[in-house]
Amino acid sequence: MPFVMTIQLLRYNNLTRTQVMLAERRQPAHEYYVAVLNDRASQGVVLVASAQGGMNIEEVAAKDPSAIITTPIALKTGLTKAEATAVARKLGFTDEKTQSDAANIFINLYKIFKEKDATQIEINPMALTKDGEVLCMDAKFGFDDNAEFRQQDVFALRDISQEEPSEVRAQKANLNFIKLDGSVGCLVNGAGLAMATMDVLSLHGGQPANFLDVGGQVLSAEAFEILLEDPKVKSIFINIFGGIMRCDYIAEGVIKATKELNLKVPLVVRLKGTKEQEAKKMIRESGLKIEAFDSLDEAAERASRLAD
Repeated sequence: MPFVMTIQLLRYNNLTRTQVMLAERRQPAHEYYVAVLNDRASQGVVLVASAQGGMNIEEVAAKDPSAIITTPIALKTGLTKAEATAVARKLGFTDEKTQSDAANIFINLYKIFKEKDATQIEINPMALTKDGEVLCMDAKFGFDDNAEFRQQDVFALRDISQEEPSEVRAQKANLNFIKLDGSVGCLVNGAGLAMATMDVLSLHGGQPANFLDVGGQVLSAEAFEILLEDPKVKSIFINIFGGIMRCDYIAEGVIKATKELNLKVPLVVRLKGTKEQEAKKMIRESGLKIEAFDSLDEAAERASRLAD
């Protein structure tokens, strides 16, 4: 039957949706979970499957670990048909056709994982439909950014119009940035320190506005500009451990960026590590309104109060 469909542009998280995907509706009789990923314990690739699909797999694993079937995949042989069929049987596929169909899906997923430099492939749910077909109903793929040079066909599919603009800009500047909902801009070096910083801020009543990890780079004005693109940012907390990057280099970058941007947002700095004393002296002598602290708790508390 002919029909007329009007597509209205939708906005979600301030992003305009310009495309709609239409798919045939299929009725699942049972839903499964399937993933191919790197496993730290076995130091290799594993196929993870469960007969409890269509739900949060972390919750399933926590409540019933026996519901998770983990199959290591040998690097030399890959996932064999016999191994894949054995997993299908464990999941509860009873007849030869559906066992073979499920096994072929598992094998093809590993093939994609290996050939396309994937970091994780997750099918949730994979379903056995009421008419006896085994189908992947929804999927999530992750690919190694370091392999972009040889996976150009995959990375060409990226649509940055559907990503947070500040995160796209940060990636171009080689900064690890994730936008959050709080009011304290966080600028750190190292993912572990970033997590600790956000935890301590929360402990003192503050809410992080972002996760910005500069790694081993000198702080630039662009890093501050990315933070300040968010109008909710009321204070900035810089928490740096001077190991790979010396504290005096960090202080130099902070002072330069503050002057270039004529920074008005309160700035709290905690520097620890190599050339720490020299860095603190540079900040004191700069004449700028930069509040320096030795204690992480005191610095986090101050940054949280300034953002109130």
